[in-house]
Amino acid sequence: MFVKMLPLNWVSGMKAKQDTARFRDYYIGIGIRISYFRKLRGYSQEQLAERAGLSPGFLSQVEAPGMAVGVSLNTLFSIAEALDIPAYKLLQLDEP
Repeated sequence: MFVKMLPLNWVSGMKAKQDTARFRDYYIGIGIRISYFRKLRGYSQEQLAERAGLSPGFLSQVEAPGMAVGVSLNTLFSIAEALDIPAYKLLQLDEP
C-alpha cells in the first residue's frame, strides 16, 4: 500500500504557523521591549538595524505592536549587542 507523504517543508511550515499563533503575545512583547530599549538609547530603527546587521523593514515588523514576528536567537543576540544590553532583558516579559 502506498501512502502519500506531505512534503517536509509543508509540515514544518504548518508547525511554524502554529507556533507563531501559540506564542503571539510573547513575540509582540519582545518587539515592544526592543522598541523600548532602542528609544532609550536614542536610536532610530534604521540606526539599530544597521548596528545589528538587519534590514530596517524587518526590524520595523518585529517592533510593530500588532504583528507577531518571531526572531532567531542569532538575531536576538545581535539586537541586544547593538543595544549594549544583555539578551535576557529582551525576554523579561510579563505573562501574556
